[in-house]
Amino acid sequence: MPFAERTVEALRREFAVLANQEGANLSELCRRYGISRPTGRLWRERYRREGVAGLVDRSRRPQQSPGRTPAEVEAAVVALRTQHPAWGGRNLAAARARHGRAAPAPSTITAIRQRHGLLAADPEAPRRWQRFEHAAPNDLWQLDFMGHRPLAQGRVHPLTLLDDHSRFALGLVACPNEQQELVQTHLTACFRRCGLPQAILTDNGPPWGTSGAGGLTALEAWLLRLGVELWHGQPYHPQTQGKIERFHGTIAAEVFQAEPPFPDLAAAQRRFDAWRDGYNAARPHQGLAFAVPLDRYTASPRSFPDPLPPIGYGPDDVERTVRDQGAISFAGRAYFVSRGLVGQRVAVRPTTTDGVFAVVSGMRQVATIDRREQQRA
Repeated sequence: MPFAERTVEALRREFAVLANQEGANLSELCRRYGISRPTGRLWRERYRREGVAGLVDRSRRPQQSPGRTPAEVEAAVVALRTQHPAWGGRNLAAARARHGRAAPAPSTITAIRQRHGLLAADPEAPRRWQRFEHAAPNDLWQLDFMGHRPLAQGRVHPLTLLDDHSRFALGLVACPNEQQELVQTHLTACFRRCGLPQAILTDNGPPWGTSGAGGLTALEAWLLRLGVELWHGQPYHPQTQGKIERFHGTIAAEVFQAEPPFPDLAAAQRRFDAWRDGYNAARPHQGLAFAVPLDRYTASPRSFPDPLPPIGYGPDDVERTVRDQGAISFAGRAYFVSRGLVGQRVAVRPTTTDGVFAVVSGMRQVATIDRREQQRA
């Protein structure tokens, strides 16, 4: 009969005793006990050398594993993954290689993560959409508020600013609200430190969203005066700002999910600053061929003007001040221009069409005045 699980040790001992008797027929004994001749010879020889102890099952693991990751390297990978829970196998491998340390293959790191229960959804999983980035630093910055999060008392509104080309985190600010004045204050600090970009991309929400019938927002008007274009993503298409949305996901995983709520805004800002330093200088980025953002970012050569220079217009322009409701007076009538330009000087200049005038703020046309209907009346 074959070895049953409940009698295996007894049957092995019985077989081994019989097989070692003088004149024993090994082939016949193997047939009777339902085992192969190689197995029969194995048990017979083990019993001769070791007695009953030689009949116990042994591990099939090889005595040497030359391809196994050294224990100290595996421990270091686990520690790095624990420190950066949003990093996948490729980021972890690149981070170790960057500092001249032994770097297992990403697949090996994935196996290590699995052994230690660290195999969450990998943020580096391939995306179907095509990646796009601007050619140089400061060609385009992306600006947004991350969804507000609870504090021990109150809430924090993280303001995020990212360079499109390098993924350099220009700012991560713990704000108490999402008001335009506060955004302008933090943008001013960033402009003084990093210089001016060519353009900034935002969504259509406040405080930077298009104001519809209200014309330019105050933030748009201020950026316009600085020579910075404000672009708006397509409504209901967050893919337009895919890089900063991905950035928000990393913050959520590495800052907010990894720690309990911060006691106050100051504590949140301290954590933001420390995390931002690591993100810029230590975290390899797949989209940068596993370089870090600081390797690819350079400050803008366009310095922030302080104070803002006055806006100058040509000798043939008719200058007007935008009044409280966003309107100007021209040719005896009031014409709406923009609420975001209240208190600023604009110019009215004729176009190539008789009776049609362009209203200009700096170098940009912000409104059109058409007097043809009034003249016909």
